[in-house]
Amino acid sequence: MSEPAQYITFDEFLKVKLQIGKVTSAEPIPKMKKVFKATVDIGTEKREVAVGAALWIKPEDFVGKTVVICTNLQPRKIGDITSNGMLLAADGPEGKPVFLTITEDVPLGAPIH
Repeated sequence: MSEPAQYITFDEFLKVKLQIGKVTSAEPIPKMKKVFKATVDIGTEKREVAVGAALWIKPEDFVGKTVVICTNLQPRKIGDITSNGMLLAADGPEGKPVFLTITEDVPLGAPIH
């Protein structure tokens, strides 16, 4: 069961910067079983992010996906990389992450509101 709603203000929500990105490459991170590295093009730059989906998705199968990325999350060291963003995903069956992907033609870097 989910917990009762913890509300935030609209101004707090506006602080979260979500953009469209395209996964241009992905590869395993040495010594990491649950996480792989992906490079995401957001139009103005490419970001390296750690993706906690290696138990369910092969990195090479992730390349080419158009995803939703939070671009203003504080960078975090994971394994040998610094993850510079977070891809949005829902909790699927048995904990499998189901990534929010875009099938329409949307410019890279387009903001989500």
